[in-house]
Amino acid sequence: MFREPLSILIVDDSALMRNLISRIFEDVPDINVAGTAINGKFALQKIDHLNPDVIILDLEMPEMNGIEFLKERRKRGIKVPVIILSSQAVKGARITIEALELGASDFVLKPSGSVSHDIYKTKEELVELVRFFGGKYRKSKFPAPEKEAVAYEKHEIRQPAGKTRIDIIAVGISTGGPNALRHVLPRLSPQLPVPVLIVQHMPPGFTREFAENLNKICPLKVKEAEEGDSIVKGSVFIAPGDYHMEVTSGSTENHIHLSDAPPVNGHRPSADVLFTSVAKTYASHTLAIIMTGMGKDGAREIGRIYSMGGVTFAQDEESSVVFGMPKAAIENGTISRIVPLDRMAASINEAVMA
Repeated sequence: MFREPLSILIVDDSALMRNLISRIFEDVPDINVAGTAINGKFALQKIDHLNPDVIILDLEMPEMNGIEFLKERRKRGIKVPVIILSSQAVKGARITIEALELGASDFVLKPSGSVSHDIYKTKEELVELVRFFGGKYRKSKFPAPEKEAVAYEKHEIRQPAGKTRIDIIAVGISTGGPNALRHVLPRLSPQLPVPVLIVQHMPPGFTREFAENLNKICPLKVKEAEEGDSIVKGSVFIAPGDYHMEVTSGSTENHIHLSDAPPVNGHRPSADVLFTSVAKTYASHTLAIIMTGMGKDGAREIGRIYSMGGVTFAQDEESSVVFGMPKAAIENGTISRIVPLDRMAASINEAVMA
Protein backbone atom coordinates (compact mmCIF):
# COMPACT_ATOMS: atom_id res chain seq x y z
CA MET A 1 0.00 0.00 0.00
CA PHE A 2 1.30 3.45 -0.93
CA ARG A 3 1.11 6.53 1.29
CA GLU A 4 -0.75 8.44 -1.39
CA PRO A 5 -3.68 6.87 -3.29
CA LEU A 6 -3.10 5.77 -6.86
CA SER A 7 -4.41 8.46 -9.21
CA ILE A 8 -6.40 7.84 -12.37
CA LEU A 9 -7.37 9.91 -15.41
CA ILE A 10 -10.70 8.93 -17.01
CA VAL A 11 -10.97 9.63 -20.75
CA ASP A 12 -14.44 9.26 -22.29
CA ASP A 13 -16.57 11.54 -24.46
CA SER A 14 -19.73 10.62 -22.52
CA ALA A 15 -20.33 12.82 -19.47
CA LEU A 16 -22.56 10.09 -18.04
CA MET A 17 -19.83 7.48 -18.41
CA ARG A 18 -17.17 9.75 -16.89
CA ASN A 19 -19.44 10.33 -13.92
CA LEU A 20 -20.34 6.66 -13.47
CA ILE A 21 -16.73 5.49 -13.67
CA SER A 22 -15.70 8.16 -11.17
CA ARG A 23 -18.39 6.96 -8.77
CA ILE A 24 -17.07 3.40 -8.97
CA PHE A 25 -13.94 4.56 -7.14
CA GLU A 26 -15.65 6.79 -4.55
CA ASP A 27 -15.43 4.18 -1.79
CA VAL A 28 -12.01 2.81 -2.80
CA PRO A 29 -9.59 4.56 -0.41
CA ASP A 30 -6.38 3.69 -2.25
CA ILE A 31 -7.54 5.03 -5.63
CA ASN A 32 -8.29 8.67 -6.44
CA VAL A 33 -9.81 10.15 -9.62
CA ALA A 34 -7.34 12.92 -10.45
CA GLY A 35 -9.32 14.19 -13.43
CA THR A 36 -11.30 13.47 -16.57
CA ALA A 37 -10.99 14.30 -20.27
CA ILE A 38 -13.49 14.21 -23.13
CA ASN A 39 -11.06 12.80 -25.71
CA GLY A 40 -7.45 11.83 -26.31
CA LYS A 41 -6.38 15.38 -27.22
CA PHE A 42 -7.47 16.79 -23.86
CA ALA A 43 -6.02 13.78 -22.06
CA LEU A 44 -2.57 14.50 -23.52
CA GLN A 45 -2.84 18.08 -22.26
CA LYS A 46 -3.67 16.92 -18.73
CA ILE A 47 -1.15 14.13 -18.22
CA ASP A 48 1.80 16.34 -17.27
CA HIS A 49 0.11 18.30 -14.50
CA LEU A 50 -2.20 15.52 -13.22
CA ASN A 51 0.61 12.93 -13.25
CA PRO A 52 -1.80 9.94 -13.18
CA ASP A 53 -0.72 6.39 -12.34
CA VAL A 54 -3.32 4.89 -14.71
CA ILE A 55 -5.40 6.14 -17.63
CA ILE A 56 -8.85 4.59 -18.19
CA LEU A 57 -9.54 5.10 -21.88
CA ASP A 58 -12.60 4.86 -24.10
CA LEU A 59 -11.83 3.98 -27.71
CA GLU A 60 -14.57 5.69 -29.73
CA MET A 61 -14.30 9.47 -29.20
CA PRO A 62 -14.40 12.54 -31.49
CA GLU A 63 -11.35 14.60 -32.50
CA MET A 64 -8.81 12.11 -31.08
CA ASN A 65 -10.02 8.57 -30.44
CA GLY A 66 -8.41 5.94 -28.25
CA ILE A 67 -6.27 4.39 -30.99
CA GLU A 68 -4.96 7.80 -32.07
CA PHE A 69 -4.21 8.61 -28.42
CA LEU A 70 -2.24 5.38 -27.97
CA LYS A 71 -0.19 6.10 -31.09
CA GLU A 72 0.60 9.61 -29.83
CA ARG A 73 1.36 8.23 -26.35
CA ARG A 74 3.91 5.86 -27.85
CA LYS A 75 5.39 8.63 -30.02
CA ARG A 76 5.85 10.88 -26.98
CA GLY A 77 7.26 8.09 -24.82
CA ILE A 78 4.50 8.36 -22.20
CA LYS A 79 4.76 5.36 -19.86
CA VAL A 80 1.52 5.75 -17.88
CA PRO A 81 -0.38 2.42 -18.18
CA VAL A 82 -3.67 2.47 -20.07
CA ILE A 83 -6.75 0.33 -19.35
CA ILE A 84 -9.25 0.23 -22.20
CA LEU A 85 -13.02 0.42 -21.72
CA SER A 86 -14.21 -1.58 -24.71
CA SER A 87 -17.49 -2.09 -26.54
CA GLN A 88 -18.69 -5.69 -26.79
CA ALA A 89 -19.42 -5.34 -30.51
CA VAL A 90 -17.28 -7.20 -33.06
CA LYS A 91 -15.91 -3.86 -34.26
CA GLY A 92 -15.00 -3.15 -30.65
CA ALA A 93 -13.09 -6.45 -30.52
CA ARG A 94 -10.92 -5.53 -33.50
CA ILE A 95 -10.12 -2.08 -32.11
CA THR A 96 -9.45 -3.46 -28.63
CA ILE A 97 -6.92 -6.00 -29.91
CA GLU A 98 -5.25 -3.19 -31.89
CA ALA A 99 -5.10 -1.17 -28.67
CA LEU A 100 -3.24 -4.02 -26.96
CA GLU A 101 -0.78 -4.06 -29.87
CA LEU A 102 -0.22 -0.33 -29.32
CA GLY A 103 0.70 -0.84 -25.68
CA ALA A 104 -2.55 -0.80 -23.69
CA SER A 105 -2.13 -2.83 -20.51
CA ASP A 106 -5.53 -4.54 -20.51
CA PHE A 107 -9.20 -3.97 -21.23
CA VAL A 108 -12.56 -4.14 -19.49
CA LEU A 109 -15.81 -4.64 -21.38
CA LYS A 110 -18.47 -1.97 -21.11
CA PRO A 111 -21.83 -3.42 -20.05
CA SER A 112 -24.22 -4.31 -22.83
CA GLY A 113 -27.36 -3.55 -20.82
CA SER A 114 -28.43 -0.42 -18.94
CA VAL A 115 -25.15 1.46 -18.56
CA SER A 116 -26.15 3.24 -15.35
CA HIS A 117 -26.85 -0.05 -13.58
CA ASP A 118 -24.48 -2.51 -15.23
CA ILE A 119 -21.30 -0.41 -15.15
CA TYR A 120 -20.94 -1.35 -11.49
CA LYS A 121 -20.45 -4.98 -12.53
CA THR A 122 -17.03 -3.93 -13.81
CA LYS A 123 -15.96 -2.46 -10.46
CA GLU A 124 -14.03 -5.43 -9.06
CA GLU A 125 -12.10 -5.97 -12.27
CA LEU A 126 -11.35 -2.28 -12.80
CA VAL A 127 -10.12 -1.86 -9.23
CA GLU A 128 -7.84 -4.91 -9.51
CA LEU A 129 -6.39 -3.69 -12.81
CA VAL A 130 -5.77 -0.17 -11.50
CA ARG A 131 -4.07 -1.53 -8.40
CA PHE A 132 -1.80 -3.85 -10.36
CA PHE A 133 -0.76 -1.61 -13.25
CA GLY A 134 -0.87 1.62 -11.24
CA GLY A 135 1.10 0.03 -8.42
CA LYS A 136 3.71 -1.31 -10.83
CA TYR A 137 4.04 2.10 -12.49
CA ARG A 138 4.30 3.90 -9.14
CA LYS A 139 7.04 1.49 -8.01
CA SER A 140 8.96 2.12 -11.23
CA LYS A 141 8.99 5.85 -10.42
CA PHE A 142 9.84 5.40 -6.74
CA PRO A 143 11.71 2.11 -6.30
CA ALA A 144 11.38 0.67 -2.79
CA PRO A 145 13.90 -1.60 -1.05
CA GLU A 146 13.53 -5.29 -1.92
CA LYS A 147 11.18 -7.03 0.48
CA GLU A 148 11.19 -10.62 1.62
CA ALA A 149 9.72 -13.09 -0.86
CA VAL A 150 6.06 -13.96 -0.35
CA ALA A 151 5.19 -17.12 1.53
CA TYR A 152 4.00 -18.94 -1.59
CA GLU A 153 7.50 -18.87 -3.01
CA LYS A 154 8.85 -20.54 0.12
CA HIS A 155 6.52 -23.52 0.03
CA GLU A 156 7.99 -26.84 -0.98
CA ILE A 157 6.58 -27.74 -4.38
CA ARG A 158 6.37 -31.37 -5.34
CA GLN A 159 8.25 -32.19 -8.51
CA PRO A 160 7.02 -35.17 -10.54
CA ALA A 161 9.07 -38.34 -10.03
CA GLY A 162 11.20 -38.90 -13.12
CA LYS A 163 10.59 -37.34 -16.52
CA THR A 164 6.97 -37.22 -17.58
CA ARG A 165 6.28 -37.33 -21.32
CA ILE A 166 4.03 -34.42 -22.20
CA ASP A 167 1.49 -34.94 -25.00
CA ILE A 168 -0.66 -31.83 -24.50
CA ILE A 169 -0.61 -28.43 -22.80
CA ALA A 170 -3.83 -27.02 -21.28
CA VAL A 171 -4.01 -23.43 -20.03
CA GLY A 172 -6.62 -21.60 -17.95
CA ILE A 173 -6.32 -17.80 -17.78
CA SER A 174 -8.55 -14.77 -17.21
CA THR A 175 -8.02 -11.16 -16.09
CA GLY A 176 -4.63 -9.96 -17.31
CA GLY A 177 -4.51 -12.84 -19.76
CA PRO A 178 -4.37 -11.14 -23.18
CA ASN A 179 -1.00 -9.49 -22.64
CA ALA A 180 0.30 -12.45 -20.62
CA LEU A 181 -0.41 -14.75 -23.57
CA ARG A 182 1.07 -12.19 -25.96
CA HIS A 183 4.24 -12.46 -23.87
CA VAL A 184 4.36 -16.27 -23.56
CA LEU A 185 3.20 -17.71 -26.89
CA PRO A 186 5.72 -15.96 -29.18
CA ARG A 187 8.50 -17.40 -27.01
CA LEU A 188 7.44 -21.03 -27.36
CA SER A 189 9.69 -23.23 -29.45
CA PRO A 190 8.72 -23.43 -33.15
CA GLN A 191 9.44 -27.17 -32.80
CA LEU A 192 7.01 -27.65 -29.90
CA PRO A 193 5.88 -31.26 -30.43
CA VAL A 194 2.50 -30.99 -28.68
CA PRO A 195 -0.80 -29.09 -29.08
CA VAL A 196 -1.79 -26.23 -26.77
CA LEU A 197 -5.41 -25.69 -25.65
CA ILE A 198 -6.24 -22.38 -23.98
CA VAL A 199 -9.30 -21.16 -22.12
CA GLN A 200 -9.11 -17.35 -21.92
CA HIS A 201 -12.25 -15.80 -20.43
CA MET A 202 -13.47 -13.59 -23.28
CA PRO A 203 -16.83 -12.93 -24.94
CA PRO A 204 -17.81 -14.08 -28.45
CA GLY A 205 -16.09 -12.13 -31.21
CA PHE A 206 -13.09 -11.24 -29.07
CA THR A 207 -11.60 -14.74 -29.06
CA ARG A 208 -11.49 -14.92 -32.87
CA GLU A 209 -9.82 -11.51 -33.18
CA PHE A 210 -7.43 -12.40 -30.36
CA ALA A 211 -6.47 -15.73 -31.93
CA GLU A 212 -5.85 -14.09 -35.31
CA ASN A 213 -3.66 -11.48 -33.63
CA LEU A 214 -1.67 -14.11 -31.73
CA ASN A 215 -1.18 -16.09 -34.94
CA LYS A 216 0.71 -13.13 -36.42
CA ILE A 217 3.27 -13.04 -33.60
CA CYS A 218 3.54 -16.71 -32.60
CA PRO A 219 5.83 -19.31 -34.23
CA LEU A 220 3.03 -21.88 -33.87
CA LYS A 221 -0.33 -21.84 -35.65
CA VAL A 222 -2.93 -20.14 -33.43
CA LYS A 223 -6.66 -20.31 -34.17
CA GLU A 224 -10.02 -20.02 -32.48
CA ALA A 225 -11.14 -23.61 -31.90
CA GLU A 226 -13.94 -25.01 -34.05
CA GLU A 227 -16.06 -28.11 -33.58
CA GLY A 228 -14.20 -31.17 -34.86
CA ASP A 229 -10.77 -29.56 -35.21
CA SER A 230 -8.01 -32.17 -35.19
CA ILE A 231 -5.76 -31.68 -32.18
CA VAL A 232 -2.37 -31.74 -33.88
CA LYS A 233 1.08 -30.95 -32.52
CA GLY A 234 2.41 -27.45 -32.97
CA SER A 235 -1.06 -25.88 -32.97
CA VAL A 236 -2.62 -23.55 -30.41
CA PHE A 237 -6.40 -23.55 -29.94
CA ILE A 238 -8.24 -20.69 -28.19
CA ALA A 239 -11.66 -21.64 -26.80
CA PRO A 240 -14.35 -19.52 -28.50
CA GLY A 241 -16.31 -17.13 -26.32
CA ASP A 242 -19.50 -18.64 -24.85
CA TYR A 243 -18.46 -22.27 -25.55
CA HIS A 244 -16.75 -24.82 -23.34
CA MET A 245 -13.82 -26.55 -25.06
CA GLU A 246 -13.31 -30.29 -24.55
CA VAL A 247 -11.31 -33.15 -26.08
CA THR A 248 -12.86 -36.19 -27.76
CA SER A 249 -10.79 -39.30 -28.43
CA GLY A 250 -10.52 -40.79 -31.91
CA SER A 251 -8.95 -43.97 -33.24
CA THR A 252 -6.03 -42.13 -34.85
CA GLU A 253 -6.28 -38.57 -33.51
CA ASN A 254 -8.18 -36.52 -30.98
CA HIS A 255 -10.58 -33.69 -31.78
CA ILE A 256 -12.04 -30.51 -30.32
CA HIS A 257 -15.59 -30.61 -29.02
CA LEU A 258 -17.42 -27.37 -28.25
CA SER A 259 -20.30 -27.34 -25.79
CA ASP A 260 -22.93 -24.80 -24.78
CA ALA A 261 -23.55 -26.57 -21.46
CA PRO A 262 -24.23 -24.24 -18.51
CA PRO A 263 -21.37 -22.04 -17.25
CA VAL A 264 -19.02 -23.53 -14.65
CA ASN A 265 -17.64 -21.23 -11.95
CA GLY A 266 -19.61 -18.50 -13.70
CA HIS A 267 -17.67 -18.99 -16.93
CA ARG A 268 -18.21 -20.42 -20.38
CA PRO A 269 -15.62 -21.37 -21.51
CA SER A 270 -14.35 -22.75 -18.21
CA ALA A 271 -10.82 -23.91 -17.40
CA ASP A 272 -12.22 -26.61 -15.10
CA VAL A 273 -14.18 -28.10 -18.02
CA LEU A 274 -11.05 -28.14 -20.19
CA PHE A 275 -8.89 -29.68 -17.45
CA THR A 276 -11.48 -32.40 -16.72
CA SER A 277 -11.66 -33.37 -20.37
CA VAL A 278 -7.90 -33.32 -20.93
CA ALA A 279 -7.34 -35.44 -17.81
CA LYS A 280 -9.65 -38.16 -19.15
CA THR A 281 -7.80 -38.41 -22.46
CA TYR A 282 -4.18 -37.57 -21.67
CA ALA A 283 -3.96 -38.29 -17.90
CA SER A 284 -0.34 -38.04 -16.65
CA HIS A 285 0.92 -36.87 -20.04
CA THR A 286 -0.59 -33.42 -19.50
CA LEU A 287 1.06 -30.12 -18.67
CA ALA A 288 -1.71 -27.99 -17.11
CA ILE A 289 -1.10 -24.31 -16.43
CA ILE A 290 -3.19 -21.86 -14.44
CA MET A 291 -2.37 -18.20 -14.90
CA THR A 292 -3.49 -14.73 -13.89
CA GLY A 293 -7.21 -14.41 -13.28
CA MET A 294 -9.98 -13.52 -10.87
CA GLY A 295 -11.86 -16.26 -9.01
CA LYS A 296 -11.07 -19.97 -8.83
CA ASP A 297 -11.81 -21.37 -12.29
CA GLY A 298 -9.44 -24.23 -13.05
CA ALA A 299 -8.15 -24.59 -9.49
CA ARG A 300 -10.25 -27.67 -8.73
CA GLU A 301 -9.70 -29.76 -11.85
CA ILE A 302 -6.00 -28.97 -12.23
CA GLY A 303 -5.80 -31.09 -9.10
CA ARG A 304 -7.15 -34.06 -11.04
CA ILE A 305 -4.26 -33.81 -13.49
CA TYR A 306 -1.78 -33.42 -10.63
CA SER A 307 -3.14 -36.51 -8.83
CA MET A 308 -2.73 -38.53 -12.03
CA GLY A 309 0.95 -37.65 -12.17
CA GLY A 310 0.71 -34.81 -14.68
CA VAL A 311 2.79 -31.65 -14.48
CA THR A 312 1.10 -28.47 -13.22
CA PHE A 313 2.34 -24.87 -13.30
CA ALA A 314 0.88 -21.78 -11.64
CA GLN A 315 1.87 -18.21 -12.41
CA ASP A 316 3.48 -16.47 -9.44
CA GLU A 317 1.82 -13.70 -7.45
CA GLU A 318 4.14 -10.87 -8.40
CA SER A 319 3.61 -11.22 -12.15
CA SER A 320 -0.13 -12.04 -11.96
CA VAL A 321 -2.45 -9.10 -12.58
CA VAL A 322 -4.97 -10.91 -10.36
CA PHE A 323 -3.68 -13.81 -8.26
CA GLY A 324 -7.08 -15.43 -7.64
CA MET A 325 -6.92 -18.50 -9.91
CA PRO A 326 -3.25 -19.38 -9.34
CA LYS A 327 -3.56 -18.74 -5.60
CA ALA A 328 -6.52 -21.11 -5.27
CA ALA A 329 -4.63 -23.89 -7.06
CA ILE A 330 -1.47 -23.34 -5.01
CA GLU A 331 -3.43 -23.40 -1.76
CA ASN A 332 -4.96 -26.72 -2.83
CA GLY A 333 -1.44 -28.17 -2.92
CA THR A 334 -1.73 -29.37 -6.50
CA ILE A 335 0.96 -27.35 -8.28
CA SER A 336 4.29 -28.81 -9.42
CA ARG A 337 5.98 -25.47 -9.99
CA ILE A 338 5.26 -21.76 -9.42
CA VAL A 339 6.55 -19.79 -12.40
CA PRO A 340 6.94 -16.04 -13.03
CA LEU A 341 5.56 -14.77 -16.32
CA ASP A 342 8.97 -14.02 -17.80
CA ARG A 343 10.01 -17.66 -17.21
CA MET A 344 6.77 -19.31 -18.32
CA ALA A 345 7.68 -19.94 -21.97
CA ALA A 346 11.12 -21.30 -21.08
CA SER A 347 9.60 -23.53 -18.39
CA ILE A 348 7.08 -24.90 -20.91
CA ASN A 349 9.79 -25.57 -23.49
CA GLU A 350 11.92 -27.33 -20.88
CA ALA A 351 9.05 -29.48 -19.59
CA VAL A 352 7.99 -30.59 -23.05
CA MET A 353 11.28 -30.86 -24.93
CA ALA A 354 13.95 -31.68 -22.32
